[in-house]
Amino acid sequence: MKIIVQKFGGTSVVNEERRGLAVDKIEAAINKHLNPVIVVSAIGRSGDPYATDTLIQLAKSVGIEPNTRELDILMSCGEVISAVVLSNTLKARGYESSVFTGGQAGIITDNNFSDARILRVNPQKILEALERGEIPVIAGFQGITEGGDITTLGRGGSDVTASIMGEALSAELVEIYTDVDGVMTADPKIVPDARVMDTIFYNEVFQMAEYGAKVLHHKAVEIAMRSNIPIVIRNTNSDYNGTLITNYHRTRSYIDENTRIVTSVANINNRMQIKITLTKDGDNNHELVFDSIANAGVSIDMINIYPNQVFFIIDEKDKEKLEEVLTKFNFNYELLESCTKVTLIGNRMRGVPGVMAKAVSALAKESIEILQTSDSHTTISCLIESKHTNRAVNALHGYFELGK
Repeated sequence: MKIIVQKFGGTSVVNEERRGLAVDKIEAAINKHLNPVIVVSAIGRSGDPYATDTLIQLAKSVGIEPNTRELDILMSCGEVISAVVLSNTLKARGYESSVFTGGQAGIITDNNFSDARILRVNPQKILEALERGEIPVIAGFQGITEGGDITTLGRGGSDVTASIMGEALSAELVEIYTDVDGVMTADPKIVPDARVMDTIFYNEVFQMAEYGAKVLHHKAVEIAMRSNIPIVIRNTNSDYNGTLITNYHRTRSYIDENTRIVTSVANINNRMQIKITLTKDGDNNHELVFDSIANAGVSIDMINIYPNQVFFIIDEKDKEKLEEVLTKFNFNYELLESCTKVTLIGNRMRGVPGVMAKAVSALAKESIEILQTSDSHTTISCLIESKHTNRAVNALHGYFELGK
């Protein structure tokens, strides 16, 4: 049995017309002699009646903050509603269909409510539905604990549901349907000539998600990588081929695979740079810096260590917690708010000299000061002031000719 997992995001099921287009995609898979397993997100976005954020606001409207266990029960309802409505749409087209919550689909998680980790999947009920000739429609974003509590998988968790079901069912392919044509070389809201990539490697899209691009949940990419199941990002509203995410050296674009060193530019805003100057007597040493910050639960990034100084960045939302620590231990520090981390990503960057020099040159031509840098085998990141973000992303995108 050849299985395909098709995941439809909130904008793909928001109204009758969009749900009809979703069923068209399901029919297209059936016509290719594939057996579709469907995963859905909650209908619409914040403000729509059954969107996750709308449900959260409803719970909080009485003036009492719900606990995380009960909030997960509520948040899981959005996807269940979506699953039932799409299943009925399939039935109206003449297809047999059955609905499953995440728990009924066999997704077992730990009890870390609101950001649960999947422990295992038993897809037996889904396989039985397929054997009966039914199209299973699974509520994404959720699972169940050993003790029977409903859990949710964190923001973007429906992507994770699609990937983990693809792995559990040994699917041929996972299709992620959304309202864009595929993975783009940069944020099109910033870069007018950003283009859809035909093919991208798992590790590249993983880096894009990590560095601020709203592409695919990084956990979904991790699952697909370990199981070698290709993912395609497609637009529900068009017949565009979309972007193939794969480990294999099969590609629909000779240019991307064989000539491009940099494949995309991502940016993440609301960063803050911290410079700590250490005392010569050793009371405030490197170990104390990192231990105290870790114990406060503050995540740091772009770490540069020197004999008497430490540089790093944090999410601005953690400013208050960090300053409490720095003040408590009497650190000599400076803060620079409103920073952006701009990152070049490319699988073929490894071992190629001159990429950093080109990035520096591109930003220098725009008179954009680089505050800090970090790099890996497949990424180069530059910290800049946020007021330069649009110019910086466009400069890098243009310098590396990513729009061609």
